[in-house]
Amino acid sequence: MPIYKYGCESCGYEFEELQKISDKPIEKCPKCSGKVRKKVTHSSFILKGSGWYATDYANNSTNLNDKNKAPKCACSAKKDDSAKGKDGKAA
Repeated sequence: MPIYKYGCESCGYEFEELQKISDKPIEKCPKCSGKVRKKVTHSSFILKGSGWYATDYANNSTNLNDKNKAPKCACSAKKDDSAKGKDGKAA
């Protein structure tokens, strides 16, 4: 069930309600009984997983599932730098 955000036009009170899509919108403020309006908020819809984008929409040069074209990791360079002392010389 989605969470809807409401704001009172009279007192400015803002609140959220967990409602079914088919439920009628709330019309009265729970604090002052004034008129409320539904507010537009961002969606919390997130796509996770191996990715429909990578398999269906990405072109071949940027396909995320192609292991041969994966970017090189700079982890080994960082490890080598960390073995050096503060003056840049090997310890």
